[in-house]
Amino acid sequence: MRSVNFYELMTATMVARRRVGWLCALWVRGHAVPRESSSREVKELNGLWSFRADRSPTRNEGFDLAWYKGPLTSTGPVLEMPVPASYNDISQDATLRDFIGWVWYDREVVVPTRWVKDEGTRVVLRVGSAHYYSIVWVNGVKVAEHEGGHLPFEADIGSVIREDPTAPCRITIAVNNTLTLTTLPPGTITHMNDRTKYPGDYFVQNIFFDFFNYAGIHRPVLLYTTPKFYVDDITVVTDYSDNTGLVRYEVSVKGAATLKVTLMDKDGHCVATSSLPSGVLKVVDVKLWWPYLMHDNPGYLYSMEVRSYVSDGQQIFEDVYALPVGIRTINVTTTQFLINNKPFYFHGVNKHEDSDIRGKGLDWPLIVKDFNLIKWLGANSFRTSHYPYAEEIMQMCDRHGIVVIDECPGVGIKDIRSFGNAQNHPSVVMWSVANEPAAEMPPADYYFRTLIKHTKALDPTRPVTFITDSNYARDKGAPYVDVICVNSYFSWYHDPGHMEVIPIQLNTQFENWFGKYKKPIIQSEYGADAVPGFHSDPPMMFTEEYQKDVLKSYHKVFDEKRKQYVIGELIWNFADFMTVQGTALGGEQKGIFTRQRQPKAAAFVLRERYWGLANATGKLPPWTKYPCAL
Repeated sequence: MRSVNFYELMTATMVARRRVGWLCALWVRGHAVPRESSSREVKELNGLWSFRADRSPTRNEGFDLAWYKGPLTSTGPVLEMPVPASYNDISQDATLRDFIGWVWYDREVVVPTRWVKDEGTRVVLRVGSAHYYSIVWVNGVKVAEHEGGHLPFEADIGSVIREDPTAPCRITIAVNNTLTLTTLPPGTITHMNDRTKYPGDYFVQNIFFDFFNYAGIHRPVLLYTTPKFYVDDITVVTDYSDNTGLVRYEVSVKGAATLKVTLMDKDGHCVATSSLPSGVLKVVDVKLWWPYLMHDNPGYLYSMEVRSYVSDGQQIFEDVYALPVGIRTINVTTTQFLINNKPFYFHGVNKHEDSDIRGKGLDWPLIVKDFNLIKWLGANSFRTSHYPYAEEIMQMCDRHGIVVIDECPGVGIKDIRSFGNAQNHPSVVMWSVANEPAAEMPPADYYFRTLIKHTKALDPTRPVTFITDSNYARDKGAPYVDVICVNSYFSWYHDPGHMEVIPIQLNTQFENWFGKYKKPIIQSEYGADAVPGFHSDPPMMFTEEYQKDVLKSYHKVFDEKRKQYVIGELIWNFADFMTVQGTALGGEQKGIFTRQRQPKAAAFVLRERYWGLANATGKLPPWTKYPCAL
């Protein structure tokens, strides 16, 4: 219930891939973020679920024997599995850690009697995300089927639970983490048929990305209610002129409704109203949404309350939904990125949803810790590498003024067969439609041109980019994007150990890209692995000293080019993260923090630099200033 957001864009992409083989402009409406109000209730189903992996050779026993028709405990041994969490690291079973195929969850829940008795109440089951393909049953009745490991999905289950109001509500969810050439991200399955080397029915999942393929129910599972007639969607686009804010809105309601739209400030005072389903709300003496460290009051949010009144001839149904709204503008020139017509320089991080034990499962202590570390660094932004993040994280960014480059799960698109197959979040300032794709392939140019075109059509208020890798000159999509984002690892993957080449090669990279396209550039990835506690003087690869000095070498060039056309720098990576075995020692270690969120030497280098960049703007109140300067 927001302006077109990345969940809608990526759902449109996936549906289009299945239907016509290329991207078409679909707008998936609804899927409002559940919020409690006087007309809506939310019940969390997080906690311990029964869990069982289907270890049959075909991975199809659960369907053949209809495990969904009764409690999962009646089908065989089960584990207790926390939700939300990845299942991979929960047990001591190595085969479960690397399991590929269908796993099954179920639990019984208590549905309030008033929900069941009142047929004017919709009861909706929502799964925040499950990786990758999901099928959901309620009391043995299939209610939902969904493809996509980072997207929410939901189903109205009121009619199912009302069939037998006295029966418990049993929810069963089957999840399959298999990746193919048509999934996002893609992968392949290889069957090993040499019986002198492998057991029968042996296969491996091949992936083309450098993070672990965590699986399971990763985000919260909820039951929530709305009236039978309800606010379905709100689209918001903001602007301002002088000191007047402009909030263009459109409200979609299920059922012909009388509306009251009220925009309130943080103190609950009404600043604008309307009774129309679409229009413009004008806010006098507007308080703009500003990024962290760019203003002394960052992340300012208004609240748009929509009340709908619908009559079915017998009774009146009232629905109330409140949407946080940040008023701000974004513009891009040939050399600058402007937020509220002021130059904005990205000094931030790339992140993964990754941590010990829980894998990619949403975890509030971890989220709060990460935001505290981001602020400690003096970072003002991050990129959601390489998939859309949980809605809860995006809401935190809105409130704290952390700028986001929101990325789709289009990472590892390396095979030609992957082409052509079947929110209003003020913090999101740019869409990234892919990371390091093989854009030099003949179909790719058309594919990305089409994807970028329709992404812009769905949301013309935000710039679009895709992340390129200059080492392979993957520049086919560059003419169509608004900002060029470049990943490069000089002195690491290329000329390893030779930091003296960084100034020359980095300068050449920037001059070539800007000279050809005349568009602003973000260094979207750079860095080096560092094993915590591994030291060497002179610096050697994999030491904390080497990582620190690589960063400093890049920063010297950034300081020269940010005066011209470089508009940002995002370190790879915020924290160490898990990868498949054999690719790195205990996972990738390019983080400036360990996986347990402890700082390496490079974190202090970044902290001094980022606070220096922030202080140089002269926008900060004294209490926020870190005592350093560039």
